[in-house]
Amino acid sequence: MTGKHRALVFAGITGILLSLVVLWYYIGLTKPMIDLKGKKYCFFYIHTGSDFKTVKDSLVRKGYLTDPDKFEWLAQKKRYDQHVKPGRYRLVNGMRNNVLVNLLRSGNQEPVRIIIQNVRTREELAGKIGRQLEVDSTQLITLFNDPSFLAGFGLSPPTLLVLFIPNTYEFFWNTSAGQLFKRMQQEYELFWTPGRKRKADSLQLSVAEVVTLASIVEKESNKKAEKPVIAGVYLNRLKNHIPLQADPTVIFAWNDYRIRRVLKVHTEIKSPYNTYYHSGLPPGPICLPSVSSIDAVLSARNHAYLYFCAREDLSGYHNFAVTLDEHSRNARRYQKALNKMNIK
Repeated sequence: MTGKHRALVFAGITGILLSLVVLWYYIGLTKPMIDLKGKKYCFFYIHTGSDFKTVKDSLVRKGYLTDPDKFEWLAQKKRYDQHVKPGRYRLVNGMRNNVLVNLLRSGNQEPVRIIIQNVRTREELAGKIGRQLEVDSTQLITLFNDPSFLAGFGLSPPTLLVLFIPNTYEFFWNTSAGQLFKRMQQEYELFWTPGRKRKADSLQLSVAEVVTLASIVEKESNKKAEKPVIAGVYLNRLKNHIPLQADPTVIFAWNDYRIRRVLKVHTEIKSPYNTYYHSGLPPGPICLPSVSSIDAVLSARNHAYLYFCAREDLSGYHNFAVTLDEHSRNARRYQKALNKMNIK
């Protein structure tokens, strides 16, 4: 074989090898890599501090990767193995290798939508958030009960809920506890506009006091039209130094939300939240009040009522009274209705 022939053979072999390399690279990029066993998509979670081996092992263990070797090869080529980013990623069935690696490498994670409402206690709030974000609920409740940490936000453990405005929020799954508080502080500042703060000042209440009173209104009625009237009753009692005698605060003090009828024995509990026993507002909110309840306090109805009780028709509406005698008659009708239905 002449030198010319050898050169041609060598060139041919080299071309074939290069073609194989290109083909291998092309397959590595375009081959469907994710098999979700019939599901259209799923969410894949990468914990903070995870390395590439942990990510790959998790994908393999879940049965998502059809070719782990090609995934690792491409990840190394794109240096993803050196730059793992935590988060919650949306994987689509049939996702190509290149798309998968680019997604994980970019850190373009899918946010989590969290509805923050209908919360009574700090523990309940920590559990709600901890079930949906990476941050552990135990870590959250530790911060929720830490006076020195909360003081940085102008809060205390009893007033923690003041910071949280009921709404639906989007968070990255790996949001830290510190980042959560900063976000909630931003939302707080957006909600408490100068107009709302002026209304609070006109009532001679702080923001925390407004939210605390709103939390009582929230548990007294789900009738939006009545809330400003109920708020006005409590404001009248505060101005006249009359104990609020709010049943929802007693139920909160007992931490027993099965109580359907507050009896005299319930009002004897020794607790700062017992507004039969202590005058003024309790130390903090007894729930996370809705925006409608907060605005009901800020726009409370101006009237002379000092009393109210549920209507005897059990409609959820209330009878209001100026005098104790009138209130007593209303209360007797309501109690008679409860007795008739054997509600204890």
